[in-house]
Amino acid sequence: MNLQRANFQMVGKLVVVTSLMFAFGYALVPLYKAICEMTGLNVLALNEQVVAGVKPVAPVNSQVDTSRTITVEFDANARGPWEFKPATRSLQVHPGELTTVVYEFQNVQNRRMSAQAIPSYAPQQAAAHFNKVECFCFTQYTLEPGEKKSWPVAFVIDPKLSKDVKTITLSYTFFEVGGSAPAAPLASLGSAKLGVGGT
Repeated sequence: MNLQRANFQMVGKLVVVTSLMFAFGYALVPLYKAICEMTGLNVLALNEQVVAGVKPVAPVNSQVDTSRTITVEFDANARGPWEFKPATRSLQVHPGELTTVVYEFQNVQNRRMSAQAIPSYAPQQAAAHFNKVECFCFTQYTLEPGEKKSWPVAFVIDPKLSKDVKTITLSYTFFEVGGSAPAAPLASLGSAKLGVGGT
């Protein structure tokens, strides 16, 4: 008799747990919507707007300082018999804004080569505030004779950069791996304003 009562109690507990789990599953959708709305990750609401034919409004990136504009100049130095240059010489960017530029490279030799780029910045204080999200300088590359490459550099300038800085020069020196790494290109940027930053 005790065994039968214990079985009934166990079945009752399982029914209660199953009912709670079933109810929780139904509550997940409104709970998820509420969390999305609170955190700004309202993916479900955006999808519903698209289905309804309403164009969703993209959230504003509050990290971008639109009150400031900084000129970023791009420079390239080839330490060897190859061609290396930025596709764009300069851009106007806002601090906090994600920006992408492209550098172009061609191995004009009749042999395979391995190479890597070293970045440098001017003025020196800009190095700590120039945050690269993607950069070809993170990796060594092997290029076949005559091979051409286009490499992106995606970066964000920290809004904490001093407001005195109006122009930043990002320079890359491309050198062949296996030889000695060349010194920073002082002549191209001006020794008074150059500071070497990390990758």
